[in-house]
Amino acid sequence: MLANTMAFSSTAEDLSALSDAEVLVRSRREPELFAVLVRRYEAPFLRRARTILGSPEDAEEVVQDAFTKVYLYADRYTEQEGATFASWAYTILNRVAFTKYQSRKRAWGERVELKPEHYESLADAKAEFLEDLSIRNEVLAALVKIPEMAARLLRLQFIEGKTQEEIAATEQLSVPAVKTRVHRAKKLFKKVYDAQNNLS
Repeated sequence: MLANTMAFSSTAEDLSALSDAEVLVRSRREPELFAVLVRRYEAPFLRRARTILGSPEDAEEVVQDAFTKVYLYADRYTEQEGATFASWAYTILNRVAFTKYQSRKRAWGERVELKPEHYESLADAKAEFLEDLSIRNEVLAALVKIPEMAARLLRLQFIEGKTQEEIAATEQLSVPAVKTRVHRAKKLFKKVYDAQNNLS
């Protein structure tokens, strides 16, 4: 595991008390602290990557690449209302996994389809206005301007890559209700996003 290859010095400070964002900022000055984020997110990242790619080996490669990008892009992350480190990091993971999926598909020489709920959560999904849902502050700004439930559903599906079944379970809704609300949320988001960026 990647976490086992990284170490940080033991001090009197309780590192577990630091938020993800605080660890990320400090890791730019103290690189060894990045291991804290690896330990927090490696297992869920691997689960997500395996869901997309199927191959444990590909998943491990994708997760390592994603962590590298998180570290390299640390200066691009800014805390905003409604935008968590987790959603930002998961979006980077999704992008890396989708790139790997595309390369694998070309190598296989045949068209291999992702399940719809997985495809829609990736960067190049059918919802084109969500395609850059990663490091762009204007997307995060638009999310906080729509109702909290709508923003939450979009974050869960398009950033954290949850399936609609998983969202239904955590939000205590039926799957048809989630589908309807996600559809409405996408329309709300597009309206706000277009208006704020003079695209309408």
